[in-house]
Amino acid sequence: MGILDSDVQLFALDGTRDFGERVAAHLGLPLSPQEEKEYEDGEHKARPLISVRGSDVYVFHSLYGDSRQSGNDKLCRLLFFIGALKDASAARVTAVVPYLAYARKDRKTKPRDPVTTRYVAAMFEAVRTDAILTMDVHNLSAFQNAFRICADNLEANRLFVHYFLPLVREEEVVVIAPDAGGIKRAERFRQLLSQQLGREVGTAFAEKHRSGGAITGELLVGDVRNKVAIIIDDMVSTGNTLVRTARSCRAQGAASVLAAASHGLFTEDAVDLLAGDAIERLAITDTVPPFRLGDGPARQKLALLSSAALFGDAIRAMHEGGSVSELSAL
Repeated sequence: MGILDSDVQLFALDGTRDFGERVAAHLGLPLSPQEEKEYEDGEHKARPLISVRGSDVYVFHSLYGDSRQSGNDKLCRLLFFIGALKDASAARVTAVVPYLAYARKDRKTKPRDPVTTRYVAAMFEAVRTDAILTMDVHNLSAFQNAFRICADNLEANRLFVHYFLPLVREEEVVVIAPDAGGIKRAERFRQLLSQQLGREVGTAFAEKHRSGGAITGELLVGDVRNKVAIIIDDMVSTGNTLVRTARSCRAQGAASVLAAASHGLFTEDAVDLLAGDAIERLAITDTVPPFRLGDGPARQKLALLSSAALFGDAIRAMHEGGSVSELSAL
């Protein structure tokens, strides 16, 4: 892709370094060095080891929890590092957050509930972050309204279409939204897949109600009989939503069921749920490594798609004053 000018610097905090290296390679740039130091009492610091004065800086950190750091830990470290960059006179700092923690809690669903998406946005703004770049947030409108800084969201739809296209080229296909909140996301994927296939693709959506951590709802609206059903969601956490939807598709005569989710968290009993025969293949992106799956039936049906080029192209567009939204446009 060629090298950007020398005013661009890329940093990747521990835990997201592999991802940052892949994006940097796409851009033809090295990652800039930083120091990350741990103290005996659990406190920490991070600082750039080269001058960032006047630079356009991009910091990679995906805010999922793992065995080393929780999502809270990673968020705190990212905020402190951005503050250090601004104090060191960086001209602009963009937080590149492939998976944004707390994006699901974007409204009050019970009395006195927090609206955590808005609080996280305020923390990024407090350390003078200039822009944030993420992928497939849970609720795009809530994300854009929470931030007063530039907030760009990439979509994985093109990655999923590229993966599924050879599998369904000769098949009759229907795209499934697993809940009402995902209808627009699934519709954008359906339109893009229709364009690439050169024919119309069907659509359907499943009923879903969540309360107190329990998911209910059995209704599936749309014709899936003798068709390949593709379920599209922003994330797979426990796997309950995808598997319930897949079983509904099977019960109504779907020929096969495939699924895609941008972020693979795979918490609780996801490994066992996804190991069943409800879903034949599951595509995710590399915003969250599938470290919880291990080897076994669930891992064997998984396709891990790289989003490095998409993030690299977005960084190039941001630096050169181009449009990030066009990267996801139909």
